[in-house]
Amino acid sequence: MAFLKNQLLKVIEWEDNTHDTMAYKYPIPPKTEIMMGSQLIVRESQVGILVSSGKIADVFEPGRYKLNTGNMPVLTKLRSWKYGFNSPFVCDVYFINTKQFINQKWGTGNPVMMRDQDFGVVQFRGYGIYSFKVSDAAVFLRELLGTSASYKVDAIMEQLKRSIVSGISEAVAASNIPALDLAMKYSAIGDKAEEIVKADLNKMGIALVNLVVENLSLTEESAKALNERTRMNILGNAQEYTQFAAADSMKTIAENAHKGGGMNMAGTAMQMGAGWAVGNTFGNAISNPNAGAAQTPPVVPMGAAAPTTTCPACHATINVNAKFCPECGAKNAPVNASKYCPSCGKANKPQAKFCADCGTKI
Repeated sequence: MAFLKNQLLKVIEWEDNTHDTMAYKYPIPPKTEIMMGSQLIVRESQVGILVSSGKIADVFEPGRYKLNTGNMPVLTKLRSWKYGFNSPFVCDVYFINTKQFINQKWGTGNPVMMRDQDFGVVQFRGYGIYSFKVSDAAVFLRELLGTSASYKVDAIMEQLKRSIVSGISEAVAASNIPALDLAMKYSAIGDKAEEIVKADLNKMGIALVNLVVENLSLTEESAKALNERTRMNILGNAQEYTQFAAADSMKTIAENAHKGGGMNMAGTAMQMGAGWAVGNTFGNAISNPNAGAAQTPPVVPMGAAAPTTTCPACHATINVNAKFCPECGAKNAPVNASKYCPSCGKANKPQAKFCADCGTKI
């Protein structure tokens, strides 16, 4: 019966109207065979592959082919066809897209750590673009496509991004570039990372055509820590520190005054003076740590007795510096007042009763 006969496939081709299909399995309906002498059309940026019983047979570069035992040597051998075999056959036909897939974006989802000679371990982020293509159709089919009917760019995107981020991290570590110079070495880092990533992708039949580093920058936390260390390294001596601290303090105060309006101007002036004083104090402390000790007044031991004298009226013992006697209220003679002898005129101590020179009663 005619409807039970197998249909014969005469032309096999794939017109790709997508932008993200990397591989396509030609749909062969059930009970359909490929006629010996059929036309296989492989367009530019494509590779055609015949697969028989799960094994890769013949690979066809761009061109038009008339399928026969002459141009299907691998399949002929697998099927043990004799030369000139002319019967229909069944096999799978795959088309692999070899064009470049451009403007693919990569970025560091999490911060990447690097060791800097001056600042220790710091973290950075980065992003950029890359392009890739299938370089070995047979390896790609074997390693990634398998028996799938098609393969899209999205299926391999995460793997490519991870490989690139890993390559960037290795390139930064191998180059020993200081953290402060990352922005000036994008091209060198990108070239080094490209070499590293290519070796990994070649195992899947994929070639990294181009890798562009658009940005590499420290994380906010690392940048803040680095700035603090840099600020301290810039301070070469105490005088510079004084100027730096005062200027930094006045800048902050001025910004606060600007936000608060004219009502804060008086307070701002006082705060600026205080800021300069604080900076000067720190500067003096750094340049002469023992300076404060010389200005500290001597400490009088606790329990030491103060100098005393005798009240001229009641003869009670009172403090030598007291102006009046706490017992009788009599006025006390000044500490530095001297008694002069009425006879010889010699100056004597305030508490003296007789002249120390001539013995006259004072």
